[in-house]
Amino acid sequence: MAASTVDFPPKLTPHDPRVVSKTATINGKKYHYLFSAPPAPTDGGDAASQPRGTVLLIHGWPDLSFGWRYQVPFLVSLGLRVIVPDLPGFGRSESPAELTAYSFKSVTHDLLELVEHEVPDGRQQIEKEGGIIVGGHDWGGAVAWRFALWFPDVTRAVFSVCTPFWAPRAGEFVPLKQKVETVLPNFRYQLQLSGPEFEAQVKGEEKIRQFLSGMYGAKGPDGERVFTTDKGCLFDNLPKMGKSPLLDEQEMEYYVKEVAGNDGGSMRGGLNWYRTSEVNYEDERELLKELEKRGKNANGEKIVEPPALFVLATRDAALPPAMAQGMEKFFEKKLMRREVEASHWALWEQPVKVNQAIAEFLGGVLTEGDAKL
Repeated sequence: MAASTVDFPPKLTPHDPRVVSKTATINGKKYHYLFSAPPAPTDGGDAASQPRGTVLLIHGWPDLSFGWRYQVPFLVSLGLRVIVPDLPGFGRSESPAELTAYSFKSVTHDLLELVEHEVPDGRQQIEKEGGIIVGGHDWGGAVAWRFALWFPDVTRAVFSVCTPFWAPRAGEFVPLKQKVETVLPNFRYQLQLSGPEFEAQVKGEEKIRQFLSGMYGAKGPDGERVFTTDKGCLFDNLPKMGKSPLLDEQEMEYYVKEVAGNDGGSMRGGLNWYRTSEVNYEDERELLKELEKRGKNANGEKIVEPPALFVLATRDAALPPAMAQGMEKFFEKKLMRREVEASHWALWEQPVKVNQAIAEFLGGVLTEGDAKL
């Protein structure tokens, strides 16, 4: 397990006093989120002693806000307030029945309102700071990129770990199965996750513990895996899983309780993210019209306006490096690209290198912002 170094504060622990656990109802949905910020000056202070900005961190599947445990203390040490929600369907956030609640458009709009709810003086302060710094991993990376497209005026910068950018596309809807059979064979596992089998098989603390252990690097006695991008979950291997090399026992127990505590021990809510292809397609048609109103190129070039960072994980089987080829053309400013030798769980396997990449990226963003404050 990667350890913290003298250069970065220690990672968060479950129920860490450095973060506050909060809830808010946004557009009728309950969101749970972690909040952390630099200590407030005791005498009221001046502008120089206030946070240098706001960071919104967005997780993926199967994960939680706690997935950013290595990054939150580091970002706070840079003088930033940090907001880390459990996405709909995860942890202590609500798991709505309607698939529209999980769409990129719905969630990005929710998250903007969540940040406005948490930051003193809301939109006024966000605009004073130059916008929100948005970061994501896995599904959260896709949400972060879409946040920058829907709200360029309030996105100060955007970064994604593992998840490359893909542009909204015009044309007819292409079902997931067709995409898998033609251009995205690495997404074959999503056919299982979007169907009923996984939801029926993996429920309750015991099965969830076995599954998460395997997803987070554990193997069986003969090297058996619990998940492949070709098959999805290998249910017969669930009882064979040992301990995760990426989480200690306290962290694993926290994950199991948080995941199993949502929706009566079912993982239905998180799985709904894999059922949104058509919902997102309809929303993307609206997004394309919005981009056209801003004079953006119809073929998608230079549609991401804020400064951007992409951290590629070299051994990510679900989001392989090939998916990120040629994405530079979509960015108005030069895209900063970095890579780490890691699997899909780069945030935990290589926290120092990931944090170093974020620090390098934010160096220019924060320096420019400080000059304006």
